[in-house]
Amino acid sequence: MSLPKTLAEDVARNLVMVARLIDEDPEEAYAYSRIALRLASRVAAVREAAGFAAYATQKYAEALAEFRASRRMTGSVDLWPVMADCERGLGRPERAMAMAGEPEVQKLDKAGQVEMRLVAAGARRDMGQIDAAIVTLQSPELASNSIQPWTPRLRYAYADALLEAGREDEAREWFGKALEADKDGSTDASDRLAELDGVAFVDVLGDDEDAESVETDGRPVSSSLDDSPEGDDEGDEDDDVDERGDGADKA
Repeated sequence: MSLPKTLAEDVARNLVMVARLIDEDPEEAYAYSRIALRLASRVAAVREAAGFAAYATQKYAEALAEFRASRRMTGSVDLWPVMADCERGLGRPERAMAMAGEPEVQKLDKAGQVEMRLVAAGARRDMGQIDAAIVTLQSPELASNSIQPWTPRLRYAYADALLEAGREDEAREWFGKALEADKDGSTDASDRLAELDGVAFVDVLGDDEDAESVETDGRPVSSSLDDSPEGDDEGDEDDDVDERGDGADKA
C-alpha cells in the first residue's frame, strides 16, 4: 500500500526510532510504534514493527495480534517462530508446540527453523518436560562446528537445559562452546560459566573503601567492567487472545 509522500516520511521517521530504541529503551520504542500504527495501520511493515515493539515490552497478546495482521497482509511465514513464542508468553506452551508441527515451519529458512526449534524447546521446558527439551535442541545445527548467527543462542539454550536437568559438567562444556561462538556478547555465557566455577564479581567503579573490603574466602575477586490502530481489522483472529500483564521467559 502506497502512502502520500508527507505521510510516508512521518511513518518512516517513527519506524526508524522504533528500530533505534527497541533494545535500549523498549517502552519508548513502543510509543513510537503506536504513532506509526495510528498513521498507517494498513501497512504490513508498520504492523510488524508494532508487533516487535509490543513483544519487547512483553505485551504478548498485542504483539501476536500485530504479527497475525502483518502475516495476513504479506502471506509470509517469517514471523511464525515469534508468533509461537508469543503463545508461550501468554502461558500457552501447548499452542506453541502445535505451531512447531505445522507445515509453515517447513517453509522457513534455516535461521527460522532454528528459531522455531528454540521456541519449541522453551515450550517443552514451560511444560516441565526438560528431557524432551534437551532432545528437541539436539540437531545438526547444534553439532556443527560452523559458526552461524544462531549458534551462540542454540548452544546457550542447550547448556541451560542441561543445567536444569542436573547435568552440570555437560552444561559447563556447552556454555563454554556458546562463549566461543558468541563474538558479539549476545548471551551471558561468560557469567553463567563464572557462576558454575564459583567466581564472584564486584563493581570496581564503586566506593574504593568498599571495594578494598570485599573478600571471597581469602582469594582475589575478579572484577567486571563491564490507542487502537485504525484499519480494517474487523474479524481478526486475535479477538480471542487474552492479554497477560507479564510475560514468560522466552527462548
